[in-house]
Amino acid sequence: MAELKEADAAQLHQEDVDIKCADLGDVPSAGDKASDKADKTETAGDSDAKPSTTTSERHISIQTKLEGLEVLVDLNGAGRKSCPLCPEEKFKACYSHKLRRHLQNLHWKVYVEFEGQRMCICHLPCRNLKPSLSGDQASGRHVAHYHCVVCSVTIARKTDMISHLKRHVNKGETEASYSGSSDVQYEEPAPSGQPYEIMKELGTNVQLLPNHTTPQKSDTYFNRKMKTNRQLVFCSLAVLAEERSPIECLDAFGATGIMGLQWAKHLRSAVKVTITDISDTCVKMIKENCELNNIRVDGGSRGPRGPEVASSEVEGAPIATVEVVKMDANVTMHLWPFDYIHLDPFGTAVNYLDAAFRNIRNLGIISVTSTDTSSLYSKSPNVTLRHYGCHIIRTEYYKELAARMVVDTVARAAARCNKGIEVLLAVALEHFVLVVVRVLRGPTQADESTKKLRKLVHCQWCEERVFLKQGNMVDDTLPCNCHGSLPGKTAVQLGPLWSGPLFNRGFLRRMLSAAVKHSMDDIQPLVKTLICESDCTTLKSLVHGSSALTNQVECGVVIKTLKSGEESGQAEQSGKRKTGEESGNVLKKMKSEASLDHPPFYYSIHRHSIRGMNMPKLNKFLQYLTEAGFRVSRTHFDPTGVRTDATLEQFKSVLTKYSVPTYTNATVTQTSVSMDKTM
Repeated sequence: MAELKEADAAQLHQEDVDIKCADLGDVPSAGDKASDKADKTETAGDSDAKPSTTTSERHISIQTKLEGLEVLVDLNGAGRKSCPLCPEEKFKACYSHKLRRHLQNLHWKVYVEFEGQRMCICHLPCRNLKPSLSGDQASGRHVAHYHCVVCSVTIARKTDMISHLKRHVNKGETEASYSGSSDVQYEEPAPSGQPYEIMKELGTNVQLLPNHTTPQKSDTYFNRKMKTNRQLVFCSLAVLAEERSPIECLDAFGATGIMGLQWAKHLRSAVKVTITDISDTCVKMIKENCELNNIRVDGGSRGPRGPEVASSEVEGAPIATVEVVKMDANVTMHLWPFDYIHLDPFGTAVNYLDAAFRNIRNLGIISVTSTDTSSLYSKSPNVTLRHYGCHIIRTEYYKELAARMVVDTVARAAARCNKGIEVLLAVALEHFVLVVVRVLRGPTQADESTKKLRKLVHCQWCEERVFLKQGNMVDDTLPCNCHGSLPGKTAVQLGPLWSGPLFNRGFLRRMLSAAVKHSMDDIQPLVKTLICESDCTTLKSLVHGSSALTNQVECGVVIKTLKSGEESGQAEQSGKRKTGEESGNVLKKMKSEASLDHPPFYYSIHRHSIRGMNMPKLNKFLQYLTEAGFRVSRTHFDPTGVRTDATLEQFKSVLTKYSVPTYTNATVTQTSVSMDKTM
C-alpha cells in the first residue's frame, strides 16, 4: 500500500513536470523519460542518506505564488480531489472549496521564503519514516518537512530551515539547485554587486551584508543598537582633538568600519585614523565603504607616519584619508603608538588591555566597550571571576557594579605598565558598558590608581554597602544593624572594585559641546544627566552655565575648551601637565569650578518603598532630600535610582516621612463622596 501511494506521488510530480515543460515548449521524449527513470533507480539507494544537490527539477512544494499550488490540482473540475502534498491517509479526497482552504491554511501559510521562492510544508513520504515507540519503523509515521531550495535537503522544523538557509548565505551558496523549471528565473548576483544594504548614520554611509545581525556567522557584524555607544566615543575623540592636533587614533575592531569612517569624515585633518581587522572580508568591506564615502584608503600595510602620498584616485577629491590594516589588534597596538584607542571586541576586552596600555601616549585616551553583559550583570559569576577576577552578586546597583568592575580591570592593566588612569566617563546601559579613561604615565600615578581599588562590603538583607578600608572588620564596617538583629552573618565582600569617581565634569561639558556642534541630538539628554550625576546635583542650569565655556583642570592638567579670544589666549598651552607651585595656583584658581567626588552607588526608590504607603514623586523626593541637607541627583544607571551621600537609614527616614498611607486617599475620597450626597 505504501509503495502504491509513493508511486502515485511520483506520478503527480512527473505530471507537474510534464505540464511545466510543455508550457516552456520543451516536451521530453520517451527516451528521456526512460533515462530519467533509470537515473532515479540508480540513486534510490543514496536518497535515504542525503538528497542529491544536483537535481535539475524543483520539488512541487516550492512555489512563488499560491496559484502555483492550486495549479497542481484542477480545482475548477467536479468531483473529489486529493491534496498533492499530503498522503491519502492524512488528508482524504474532498471537494474543491475545501481543498483550496486546505492548501492555503496548512501548506501555504507556514512557508519559508528565500530569494522569491516559497518553500511550503510537505507531508509526502519524502523522508524516512519516524520509528514508533516500539522501535518498529514500518508502523511509524511520516514527518512534515520542508525542501531546501538550494540543496534539496529535507528539514522538519521551520526555524531549522531558516538557520540552514542562513548558512547557505554565509557560504555564498545562493543559487538554487534547479534551473529551468522555476516560475521566476533566478538571477545570480554579480560578485561585485551583492545585495548590500546601504545604511546611513551620522552622515556616513556603510554597506551591510544581509546577515549583518548574526555575529556568529558573519564577519561584518553591525549592531544598530550601539548607536549611542558610537556617538559617545566620537564625542570623547572630538574633545581630545581640541586638546592636540593632529592625533593618531585606532579603531581596533573595524568590522564595517563605520566608527573610523565617522571620525575621519567629521574631524578631517584633526585626526589620523587607522582601522584594523584580522578578517579579509572585513578589510574588503571597509575599503568599499571608504570609496562609498569618498575617503582615500592609505595602503594595506602601515609604515612610518609622514606626508600623505597619492593613491588610487577616487571620483572627486577625497575628503579624508584612512589607513586600513589587516592585522591582529594586539600586534597593531604593540607595533605603533597612538593617542586614542577604542576597543570594542565581541564580548570582553580583557585580552587586549595590556597591549593597549603598552604603547599609548601620555595623556592619551583609551575607550573600552564590553558587551559581555551576562558576566558583567551577575548572570554568570563563574565567567566574571575568570575574566575580571572579581566576585559579585546580583544587587540593586548591579549596573554601576559592572562599570566599577571594568574600571578596576583597566586600572590593573595600566598599573602593570607603570601607568595610572583618570576615569573620564563610565556608562552602563542595557547592551554594553563603556569606560573612557585618560592615561597618566609614571609609577606615582600608577600607585595612586591602585589605591582606589578596594573591596566592597554589601549587606544581603537591606542592601546597604560601603567600601572596605584596610584593617576594618566586615560587621563593624556597615552602618546598618542587620548583623546584630539577625542570626548569622549578613555581609559579603564583593570586588575588588574601583572606588574613585566615574565621571569628570569638565570632560563631560566639552563632550556636550561636541554633541551640540555635530548635531547629535540622541545623546545630549544622556550627557546632561551624566553632568548632573558627576556634580550630584539636580540643577540643570549648571549644564549650560557660563562655567561650561571655561578651562577645566583634570589631574593637574589644564585643558583647553571651546572658548576663544583674549581669555583663551591667556590660557596655558593645552595638554601640558603643571607641576609644583604652578599646578597648585591653577588648582586654587579653578577651585570654584572643580567638582567634588560624587557619592558611590545609588538607592532605588522602588526597592526601599514601604508597603502600604504611597511614595512621593521622584522629583519631589529629590527636593525633600536636598532640603534635608544631602547631595542628591538622578542616575543614568537606573531610572528609579537616586544618587546621594545619605546613608540607607537616612534615605529611608526621609522616604517614610513624606510617604502617605494608602488608605488615607481612600478615606478622603469616601468622605468627599458622602458630603456630596448629603448636599
